[in-house]
Amino acid sequence: MNTGKRSRNFWIGNGVLTLAMLVLFFMGPLSDMLGIWAAVLWMVLAAVGMALVMSDKTGEPPAPD
Repeated sequence: MNTGKRSRNFWIGNGVLTLAMLVLFFMGPLSDMLGIWAAVLWMVLAAVGMALVMSDKTGEPPAPD
C-alpha cells in the first residue's frame, strides 16, 4: 500500500520544474541575454524535471475496487 511518502527524486524533480517555470516567467529578458539558448535551457530543465518526477513511479497500479 502506498503510504504517500515520496522519494527524493520526486522532490528534486519538482524543484527543477519550478526553475523551468521561473525561466518561462523571465523568458523575455533571458532571450535578450542568451538568445535561442534561453529556450534550450527551458526545454532541458522541463525534460529533466519530468524525468525525475516520473522516475518515482513504482510497481503496478492498485487493483480497482
